[in-house]
Amino acid sequence: MILKASIFIIFITLFVHWETSEAEAQGDIGRANLPPRGWNSYDSFCWTISEEEFLKNAELVAQRLKPYGYQYVVVDFLWYRKKIMGAYTDSYGYDVFDEWGRMLPDPGRWPSSQGGKGFSEVAQKVHSMGLKFGIHVMRGLSVQAFNANTLILDTTTGKAYEEADRQWRAQDIGIKERTCSWMKNGFMSVNTKLGAGRAFLRSLYQNYADWGVDFVKHDCVFGDDLDLHEIKVVSEVLNELNRPIIYSLSPGTNAKPIIAKEVSGLVNMYRITGDDWDTWNDVSVHFNVARDFTAANLVGIKGLKGKSWPDLDMLPLGWLSDAGSNKGPHRYSRLNLDEQRTQVPSHLWWRYETA
Repeated sequence: MILKASIFIIFITLFVHWETSEAEAQGDIGRANLPPRGWNSYDSFCWTISEEEFLKNAELVAQRLKPYGYQYVVVDFLWYRKKIMGAYTDSYGYDVFDEWGRMLPDPGRWPSSQGGKGFSEVAQKVHSMGLKFGIHVMRGLSVQAFNANTLILDTTTGKAYEEADRQWRAQDIGIKERTCSWMKNGFMSVNTKLGAGRAFLRSLYQNYADWGVDFVKHDCVFGDDLDLHEIKVVSEVLNELNRPIIYSLSPGTNAKPIIAKEVSGLVNMYRITGDDWDTWNDVSVHFNVARDFTAANLVGIKGLKGKSWPDLDMLPLGWLSDAGSNKGPHRYSRLNLDEQRTQVPSHLWWRYETA
């Protein structure tokens, strides 16, 4: 089911290929009743994807994969980073954010976002194709926003958050000693014990809902980077929002079943492997991981307003980029045909375990 057209590659990210009923396709019987299926931009574009490239890939998903239950098209990380000289995956000073410290799409790559519209127009176009729209987000607070000491929005008043007779700012809630281990110049945890910290997280996810987001991939909060406090607050916020949003956690390095049991009821998906690239070693380790999570009875159990699924990451097939690259697809998958045919069933095992 891997398709390509010119440079725009359909990169199948999540699990399964079987047919769905109309009710399942519309999400009428609970969130993530089946493992969410779709396309994610990371392995083909790293962080550099543009609005035009994204929408062309979405069109291919709608035309060729939607009949098989593929619903989601997801923009992966750093959609808020300006693609200019000096910017890379852990650079500092190139990100776009609003007066409340919330990330905004880079208007150079996402021209429809100009004027504070965020991803609203992109989401509308995706929805018009009969698909659902997703984004990647990082933990907590941007280091840039922390240093700018932006105010925190109170979504209940539409004004700056106030408590104890004062307005609260980014430096009141940011925990600079807890930056993301693999993006230290990017993001840090926030203090969720503070009302202002919880208000900041609420303002983020309310903003995503207002844009029309249907799926959030929340990074640097699971596995070795576990931040259970932030996961719980985000889960509570998503539970209260009027818009249903699938909640997915990433990354998954050292995500053992004992850790997964702490989060499975709070989310709809969570990564249980590291980044999956086109090497046989990455493919082969999935078998033992899948065995362990199946034995732990963690497949398709109760999650956030629906079910929860361990996630084996993407299928690195077709035209790819490289981790950390500043350019889009420029090489073909290094997996040979037999290895590709082996990997696809390894991502389908949930079907047989839950049928």
